[in-house]
This record gives sequence, C-alpha cells and structure tokens, in this order.
Amino acid sequence: MGAWLAAALWGLLAAPATATVMPTAPVAPRVAAPAAAPAWAHAYAAFGAPKYPKDFDHFEYAEPAAPKGGLLALRNPDRRSSFDKFNYFTLQGNPPAGMSIFMLETLTVLSADEPRTMYGLLAQEMLIAADKSSITFRLNPLARFSNGDAVTAADVKYSFDSLTGKYAAPAYTSTFAGVRQALVLDARSIRFDLSEKSSDMLFKLGALPVFSNKWGLKADGTHERFDKIVTEYPLTSGPYTIASADSGRRIEFKRNPGYWAINLPARRGFFNFDRVVYRYYQDEDIATEALKAGEFDIARVYGARVWMRQHVGPKWKDGRIAKQAFPSGTGQGLQSYQLNLRRPMFQDIRVREALVLSYDFETTNRYRLFKRANSMFNNSTFAAQGPPSAGELRLLEPYRSALPPKVFGAAYVAPRTDTDAGALRRNLLAARSLLQAAGWRLSADGMLRNAKGEAFAIEYLAPGDSSNQERLNAWAQNLAKLGIRFTVRNVDYALYDRRLQEFDFDVVTIAEGAFSLPSAADYLTGYGSKSADEKGNNNLRGVKSAAVDHVVDAMSRATTMDDFRDACRALDRIVMWSYWQVPELYSDHEPISYWNKFGIPAVRPKFFTADMAADVDPQLPWPITTWWIKGVGAPGTAVAPIARTAP
Repeated sequence: MGAWLAAALWGLLAAPATATVMPTAPVAPRVAAPAAAPAWAHAYAAFGAPKYPKDFDHFEYAEPAAPKGGLLALRNPDRRSSFDKFNYFTLQGNPPAGMSIFMLETLTVLSADEPRTMYGLLAQEMLIAADKSSITFRLNPLARFSNGDAVTAADVKYSFDSLTGKYAAPAYTSTFAGVRQALVLDARSIRFDLSEKSSDMLFKLGALPVFSNKWGLKADGTHERFDKIVTEYPLTSGPYTIASADSGRRIEFKRNPGYWAINLPARRGFFNFDRVVYRYYQDEDIATEALKAGEFDIARVYGARVWMRQHVGPKWKDGRIAKQAFPSGTGQGLQSYQLNLRRPMFQDIRVREALVLSYDFETTNRYRLFKRANSMFNNSTFAAQGPPSAGELRLLEPYRSALPPKVFGAAYVAPRTDTDAGALRRNLLAARSLLQAAGWRLSADGMLRNAKGEAFAIEYLAPGDSSNQERLNAWAQNLAKLGIRFTVRNVDYALYDRRLQEFDFDVVTIAEGAFSLPSAADYLTGYGSKSADEKGNNNLRGVKSAAVDHVVDAMSRATTMDDFRDACRALDRIVMWSYWQVPELYSDHEPISYWNKFGIPAVRPKFFTADMAADVDPQLPWPITTWWIKGVGAPGTAVAPIARTAP
C-alpha cells in the first residue's frame, strides 16, 4: 500500500463518528496466509516470470552449434584513442575496450529478449528474501579463474570491497550504497544484506564484476592499494585472457582453452572467435578507410553522413562488405547537449528554454538516419504520452509548486523547424523574448549581456574531433543571431574525461544508456541530488530536485509494471520540461557495416548493441559475442559438454 493511500485511509478511520454504531456479533480475526518461503532460483525477473526454465539449453539468439575459430578484428568503440591502464574500476586513466565483454564475468547475466531478467552465470542460483532485504548467491562449482583457481565467495567479497572502497571510482560507491553488508557464508555462498530493498539493488548485485583476490596481491600477502593496480592484468573468469597490449593502441585477447562456462546455458553459442583484437583509430574518417582496407571486421556507425556517404563504394556494391541497419527494440536513453546548471547563466529556466528553441535539428538531419529525442526513454513504452495518468499525478502533485506548469500538461515534444518556412524564425523570436525576460539585453557590440555587463558565452567541450560539427556550426549561427557566442573546444579524451569528472564544462553531449528496462540506479547517479556534488559521478548537469529524488525512489520501489511505468513517465515529464538539456537524437536501429564472412544466428535479440562503448553499456553486444566466421570449423564439434558436477 502506498504511503499516500495509507495516510488517506487512516484519516477516514480516525474521523469522529457521526452516526450510532449498532453492535454486531464478534468476528473471528482474519489470519493472513503465510508467505511462501523464498526458494533458490536460477533466474530473477523484475516483473513477471523468467522466460527460460531452469533446464533451458541456450538463449534463442545464440547458435549452440556455431563453429569456433578465427580472428575478430575490431576498432575502438568510443572516442578513447588510447589506453593506459588495465584497471577500469578506478578514476584516473583510460582502460582498453573489450575487457568487460571478453574477460570479466558477473554473478548473473541479463537476457537479451525479455525485459530485465537475470540468469545465473558465476552464480549457479540465488535466494532472494521475500521483502528483498537480502540476496544470497551460490556459486557454480565449475567456475574458475583463468589460472585454474576456483571462484569462491571470498573472491566475490574481495571484488565488492574493492569496488566500494575509497580507491575505486565514486560511481561504484553510489551504485552499491544500498548494500548494508556482504557476508561469506561458506566457500560457495555469499549473502548481501540490503538497506535498499528493491529489485534494482538485486540487479546491481547480479551485475557485480568478480575478479580474483590474487589480483594485486603482493609477496608479503597484503594487497596493493586498489588505485595503484594499474599495469597488472586482471585475473578473471571470462572466456579470454590478454595475449598482448601494444603501446596503448592495440590489445589482443586470446581464447582460454579451459574456459569453464563454454557449455553453460547462458554461454552456449557465445564467444566463437579464437582471437579478438581491438585497434585504436584517431577519428571516424581514418577508421572508415581502415575498414575498407580490411583492418577490422565490424563497424557500428554513429554519424549519418558517414553512413550515407562514406560507407559506400565498390566493396559494398559487390557484397564484400555488407551494410545493414538492424532493427532494435532497445530503449534509447536521452542523447542531448547537457547544460551545466552550476553555471549561473543556465540557472534560469527561461534561458534554458531559449537554447532549446535555438537548436535546428530538422535541417541538419538531412539523411533521416536518426529521430529527434523527445524523451529520456525513447523507443520504449516508458516515454511519457499525452497528459499525466492518475498514477503519474500521485507522484507529481506533492511537488506541483516546485515544478514547471507544463509538467502537468501534454508530454514534451521538442520544437520543430520543418513545419513551414517561418518556423525557425518564430522559434528564434520566442527565444529572444525569453532571454529578455530573464534579464539579458543586446549591447552595442552585438553581444547579449546581463545586468552586470557579462557577455553570454558558451563553450562546448568535445573529445577529439567532433563528429557532429555540422550541427554545432548551425547551432552556433542561430545563437549568434541572439547575441550568444558559442565556441567549440576540442580536447584529447583524457582531458575531456577529467573535466567531466570535475564538472568543468558549460555544455557537453552525453548519450544516456540503452536499456531493456530502465534502471533506477542509473537515474539516481545521473539525476539524484546527492550525486550532484560528488565529483566523478554521473550527475553532470548538477540536477538537485526533491521531485526527481522522489520519483526515482518510486521507480526503485515499484512492485508492478504499471507503477514502474508511471514513475518513469513522471520522471520523463520533469526532466524534459525542466529544459536541463537540449535534446538531440536517437536511433531505433543499429547501423552496422561488416565484412561479409560471418555466420549470424537465425534469431535476433530484442535488446542489443553492436559493441559496448566505454564498457558500461548493459546491452548484449550481439555481433561480437554470438556471430562466427564461416568455414573455420565443423559445427557442433567445438567443445565437449562439461559435466554439471562439482570438480
């Protein structure tokens, strides 16, 4: 029962009687049926029941008879142009791509064809308290690190303690803040007691990456300080180990022939390449030429111009390179120009709305590869629709006085410029009126200035060369018409990352994570008031809103899909109508070019991506984990079945 309803009922029950109450015969007290005792389970779904039974053979989107062998060559999946460490749980430095995909394993793994359901990986089964006050994982007796050591509960606790300690990146501390304690019960069992009793917390623990407690172990039996473990390769349980790493520009993974989970249902048909190599390229143009030359095999394309004008030519025409936009049901988080609310010029909502009005998306989206983002939850049912529902209003009403009035009206739709020839001009005139109302006036030099005489100047921070330069140039021209100076500062990725951690920027483009089911934990770190002042956290905009905190909490505590959807849509309305960002774009496809040498599973998952940018995307990187090279081996003869008994 919700607190608001409980309070309302208590008010009715406590009201003074206004009529005579007739005596009635005594009624035997109703005794609630005892709750079913928690049972060990192979899987857990946020809502409803898991799709796959305990004895399932494999995920449908993998081919269990796929042959093993060959080399998969890849490019850097994000803007990191180099790497300088192998511990990507710490704040400083850049880790290599691919480690979390090919080396690090978690207690559970998410299914890619049902909303947020986790199945055992390192954990053979899990026991969840009825009130979600704890979760116990029992490890698979077959689980092994690459050195042959069994994965134990002590290793899990070491991993948890390391990630929640003061030397790990602050985001991990925030992620696991709802854990009260971790208790090793025996060699294979560990229980996490929770102060945050929510499904979201259960999934966060299921996604706990596990590494050996021998990682960073010194000769005297003590551990190196966690942030000092930099160049030592992590000791992990995944299907690959590091074969070589060259000058921070190339890393090669090789298959571990003794990989313990090769025939586990959650892994059958996965990881079909003997070797995986990532090469790092400085920019998109160089990478495109490298693809044409055969230096790597698969490219997820992020730029419409690159997709339409550069991923063409003889090799595409004759079929040597295939080009396909794979439809995806993955929810797309908000990609936007995030405004740093810590800057005084962005603290007035009228100024922020004016910046949204000045952005001309339609003109620059000439290739129509992308769609305009009007929500935090694009390509999903969690995006706000029409006016607020009764469930949404129950969450929003207590904060009506602190929220923009538009939150209580129609769902947000970004202003357009393609409705007629005068649309952009009207938008700019409306923006000018808003700026004037906020106290900004044009001066004799053509600059917009406030009452103190300070010019309105915005610096856009970009890593390396910006792939959206055309859109930025168009936006700068529109802002100039309003008297705002807009400049772009390109910096290397290391400096870019450091400035984000320090919240030292005016405007930056951020694409929030993809999802099958939105994670309240992500929005807690991205929008929660507590994280606004914690450097290194994801609340880059500096949002501090009691309404947001309340709605995110409602997301984490929802017990039905309807309640969860209402909380998501309420959050969507607050964020979009507060104009904390200038919304940009999203795609409901994965545009991929690939050398035409791969076998592809017959079933495509609903929720997937091509690769994991920054190794933090929870979606399945389907092509690189389940495809195989045609003709490298005999189907079904790759690995003998593993006996399901303790060694």
